[in-house]
Amino acid sequence: MAEAIAALRSALPPARPARHPRQPGASRTPRTGTKQETILALLCRADGASGPNMIEATGWAPHTVRGFLAGLKKRGFEVVVHDRVRQVGPGKDGAKGSYTVYRVTAGPVG
Repeated sequence: MAEAIAALRSALPPARPARHPRQPGASRTPRTGTKQETILALLCRADGASGPNMIEATGWAPHTVRGFLAGLKKRGFEVVVHDRVRQVGPGKDGAKGSYTVYRVTAGPVG
């Protein structure tokens, strides 16, 4: 039985080396190239970003984009409505294709 376990362990790929622990109080280095970073870059532009822009850039579902925006507010970013584009249908109802443009005007506080 021990031989079988040893054979299985030798067939496994080698384990990853342990990560070095951070010093207490040291700031984390943010990862680059993430979808969150992509959305923040879009939001920091002067003309902001609409929901459809963010969905296209990340492949996220609309509710995920809205949840991310709510999370930014909780993390101290100031997310403001830059513009509301309203497609009006019959009876002055909002039609499909209406969207809101958001901007980040200030980074996290503290």
